[in-house]
Amino acid sequence: MSESDEEVSSGQASRNSMNPSPSNELENFKHPLQNTWTLWYFKNDRNKDWESNQKQVITFSTVEDFWALYNHIEGAAKLNTGCDYSLFKEGIKPMWEDPHNEQGGKWLLQLAKHQRITNLDGIWLEIMMCLIGEAFGEHGSIVNGAVVNIRGKADKISVWLSESIQDRAIMAIGYAIKSRLRLDDRDLVFESHQDSMNRNSSTVKAKFYV
Repeated sequence: MSESDEEVSSGQASRNSMNPSPSNELENFKHPLQNTWTLWYFKNDRNKDWESNQKQVITFSTVEDFWALYNHIEGAAKLNTGCDYSLFKEGIKPMWEDPHNEQGGKWLLQLAKHQRITNLDGIWLEIMMCLIGEAFGEHGSIVNGAVVNIRGKADKISVWLSESIQDRAIMAIGYAIKSRLRLDDRDLVFESHQDSMNRNSSTVKAKFYV
């Protein structure tokens, strides 16, 4: 390389460092979330076991990446019966047996089948925004994630916690969910994962109500 070529190359490198690429500039303007989150999709394939049906879709850590994801995936109301979406903090699987979940429980809301078209997507979006927006204040550290289950008789949306005993924190989260969703005439129930795993019938005794 000649001396003049070296000068040109050096000048280009200098200009590149002073003028970052559009993609780098875009990254600098993104709004980081307090936590990193992973969206999971459960496909009801009867030829596979439960854990094999659970797939990671994407992990994100900014507001912009959340909306890019949300705007490019099928809405929960359009999922087939037996399928789920789950949104959990990075490193936590949407399963009872995960060490972060096993001593915890969930706040549960059931929706009648006719509400799938009118209410489900809106409620699920609001729950996800509560999660990524850290809407639970000082109690947010025990919030692990949320799940929407598409089922034949009634759909379910639940917020999963790492605790099932700290009644003050659990109740505060329950009231926050109820207020955010404006569920004045609806009850939320809290069930422990241990009770769910050990149940002898289709119902689980609720530990708390709001």
